[in-house]
Amino acid sequence: MKFLFPLVVLGVCVSAWGAAPEVSALRAEDVKKGVAVAGVGPDFLWAVEAGSRPVLYVDGRALGPMKKAGGTWTFRGKLQTGTSHSFYYMVEGKKFGGLTDIPAFGPDSYAQPGVPQGKLSAKMLHESKLYPGMKSEYWVYVPAQYDAAKPAALMIWQDGHYHVERDGAAQVPPTGQPPSRLQNVIDNLTHRKEIPVAVYLLIDPGTTGDKAMRSIQYDTVSDLYPRFLRDEILPEIYAKYNVRRDAYSHAIAGNSSGGICAFNAAWYMPELFSRVLMRIPSFTSIQWKPGELDGGNIYPFRVRKEAKRNLRVWMQDGSEDLEQPTGSWPLQSLQMANSLKMREYDFHLTYGTGTHNHSQSNSEMPAALAWLWRGYDAGKSDQVFEMDAAEKAKPLFRVKIYNREQAW
Repeated sequence: MKFLFPLVVLGVCVSAWGAAPEVSALRAEDVKKGVAVAGVGPDFLWAVEAGSRPVLYVDGRALGPMKKAGGTWTFRGKLQTGTSHSFYYMVEGKKFGGLTDIPAFGPDSYAQPGVPQGKLSAKMLHESKLYPGMKSEYWVYVPAQYDAAKPAALMIWQDGHYHVERDGAAQVPPTGQPPSRLQNVIDNLTHRKEIPVAVYLLIDPGTTGDKAMRSIQYDTVSDLYPRFLRDEILPEIYAKYNVRRDAYSHAIAGNSSGGICAFNAAWYMPELFSRVLMRIPSFTSIQWKPGELDGGNIYPFRVRKEAKRNLRVWMQDGSEDLEQPTGSWPLQSLQMANSLKMREYDFHLTYGTGTHNHSQSNSEMPAALAWLWRGYDAGKSDQVFEMDAAEKAKPLFRVKIYNREQAW
C-alpha cells in the first residue's frame, strides 16, 4: 500500500499526533457526498452515507469491510506515510464520491516535543529596478539554531506565501492545496542535524500595478529572474543575516511555474545555486514566443545538448498532472528526468498518481530536503555532484498507456 498519513482532508484539521477523529467531527454534507476523510498518524477514518454496503478503494485497492453505524458507513485503516493518495467508493456497482491528492504527512511535518521552533519575519516589500515598477513581498524563516556569528546556508522558495502558515489551517481544502508544514520540517530536520542551519527566503512573485508578474518572472527562460535574485533580493538578505555566498550552500525550490523557475535560476547561475527542488514543474511553452524567446519546453533538450552544470536536483510529478495547449506536465517531467539521467546528473524523481497539486510534494518534503542536503559539510565550499550508483544502475523511464484500450 502506498504511504498515507494526513492531518486533514475535509472538515477536520489536526495538528498533533493522536487517534483519527470520530465521525461526529466530520462535516455532514461531506459524509453525504462521499468526500469525508480524516486521519492522524497512520490512523485514518472514512465515512459515507449509502443505502447498501459500499466498497472503499484507496489507491485502486479495495479496503474493508465498512461498518454501519446508523445511516453512516465507516472504515478505519492504517496506512503508511510520505506521499499523496486517492480514494472512491463503489456502491451497487457504481463509482461514488472520493477525492484525489490527499496529503499523507509523517511525524517530521508536525511540531515535535523538545524541538525548538524558528521564527518567521514580518512581511517585507521590495521594489524592483530590473522589473520596473514591480513590487514583491517576502518573508524570512530562521531556525532556532541560527547563530549570527556563524554563516548559514540559504534556501529560496518561490510562491513564499504558501509556507508562512506553520500548520496550514488556512490552506486545506476546499482551496485545493494542502498545508505546506515547511516550518515544522525545517525545525525537526535542523534539530537532528539532517540538514544544515539555513536562512529560508520565502518570496512571492511581484505585481506591477494591477498586473500579476508570476508567469513572466517564473516561466520566462532567461537570466532575468536569477539576476533579480542575485542583484536585488539577496543583497537585502546578506545585509540582515550572516549567509554563505557559495553555491554549495545555496538551494532553490518551487512548485509548478515556481519549479521551472528554480531550475532556470540554477541553470543560468550554477555559481549561485547548486541544489534544486522542483515540484510539479512547468517545463512547458507558457512563455514561448516563436522566433523571439524559448519556452520551458526546451529544457529537456538543453540538458541533453548543453554543457553540464554542477547541480543536485530533486523533482516530483504525478501521472494526472496537467494537459494543456502549452504542453504536457507529466510527459515533460519524464523527459526531463531522462535527460538528467542521460547526462548523469545527481537527481531523484518521485512520480505518483497525483494531479497539479502540492499534496505529494508537501508530504514527501522531509525526505526531499534531507536528500537535497545529504552529506553537507560546513567546512567545504564546493562539491562535484555525481549520480548515485543505485540510480546509475536503473533504466531510463518509460511510459505506458493505461487509461484506454489499445487498438492493435
